Amino acid sequence: MNWEQLLSVKRFGLENYKNLKEHERTEYQRDYDRLIFSSPFRRLQNKTQVFPLPGSVFVHNRLTHSLEVSSVGRSLGENVGRELRKRHKDSKAHFEEIGSIVSAACLAHDLGNPPFGHSGEEAISTFFLEGKGSSLQSLVEDEKGRWSDFTCFEGNANSIRLLMHKFRGRREGGFVMTYSTLASIVKYPYSSELSGGKNKFGFFASEEHDYAQIADSLGIIKLNSNPLKFARYPLVYLVEAADDICYQIMDIEDAHKLNLVSTEKAKELLLSFFDSERREKRLSNLSLVSDLNEQIAYLRASVIGLLVAECTKVFMENEDLILSGKFEGSLIKKLPERVKNAYKTCSEFAFEKIYRSKDVLDVELAGYRIIGFLLETFTNAILTPDHTYSKLLLDRIPEQYETDSPSLYSKIQSVIDYISGMTDVYALDLYHKLTGIGLPIV
Repeated sequence: MNWEQLLSVKRFGLENYKNLKEHERTEYQRDYDRLIFSSPFRRLQNKTQVFPLPGSVFVHNRLTHSLEVSSVGRSLGENVGRELRKRHKDSKAHFEEIGSIVSAACLAHDLGNPPFGHSGEEAISTFFLEGKGSSLQSLVEDEKGRWSDFTCFEGNANSIRLLMHKFRGRREGGFVMTYSTLASIVKYPYSSELSGGKNKFGFFASEEHDYAQIADSLGIIKLNSNPLKFARYPLVYLVEAADDICYQIMDIEDAHKLNLVSTEKAKELLLSFFDSERREKRLSNLSLVSDLNEQIAYLRASVIGLLVAECTKVFMENEDLILSGKFEGSLIKKLPERVKNAYKTCSEFAFEKIYRSKDVLDVELAGYRIIGFLLETFTNAILTPDHTYSKLLLDRIPEQYETDSPSLYSKIQSVIDYISGMTDVYALDLYHKLTGIGLPIV
């Protein structure tokens, strides 16, 4: 792969359109702005990241998480862009715009995630794998539909669908993003048939041809044709690193604010990233601030700065491997031992003490029940569209979702599109109304 081809301003859906208008903003900055002002992005403010949405203490939701990932992604992209320019002085590639590309991709990386945090993805998969949705498998496969798209449902693949699919009444090309930004979002660039039963793949069957078109144009290496698999687009590593850095470190800060982690333990976890000299300097700076939350915020910022610098080094040291499609794993896994071990310790602690906490589990349990019920209700409606109750339900779904598609695969996708786009509050409210627990105010 080569940078001149990889960094492209070609827009999906506007391949044949010659735009003579000049813009003050670059094409990649326009991607960023387009996402910021979009409805799906605004809805992230009411989608759970990890902890239940606002109580007495405000913690991260999908919106604040995405903004922070975008900020870290911009730093990573700008660092790498500067280093690449030094290394390839005469290249015509848009190295100076890598920060904008990565920050836009980071904004979009969670757009397709359903309500109720990571349990939302699992709830959708479980409905089709173990729940009542499993009865539809033979019907979908008889039509040559890809059943694993449902049983291994992946929010990342759904983000690509949301950005690329021409929903009814919308323009060709969806969000009409640049090829480079779209490719930067695809964390697992292969079909669900290669996911091994895990929720890790890059595109549904419905977007496979379009992604292949983008990959071919950018010169992304194809590793397998059937099932389809590509090498990772190089900037995906930076988007992934920004996400890894933020959710791991910010979750510890949130847990501290919610008193799930003591100040002493939070300090211990964050200080473990530094060697003795840097640790002493940070302890000295901590003595200047008495507010405990500010102390943790300072350490969090220091750790993020360290991880950005180290991930930049790993990327540059492995540029040739990345461009050849042979780099394996994530940038985080290639960090120096001390930093990598500190990150691993944080991950293990978070899983045991944070992600399995009562409040987090309560959200997951509620998510399973609500999403499972909504999927069952609306899939029954698309199977029996002539029934009176089904007609009422289908009238409830906005016209942009194609519930009258000719294939069952597409009909199921329309239901998932509708439900995955809901906020936590909207999904709960609709659940209440459909079960009769709550009624609309007249």
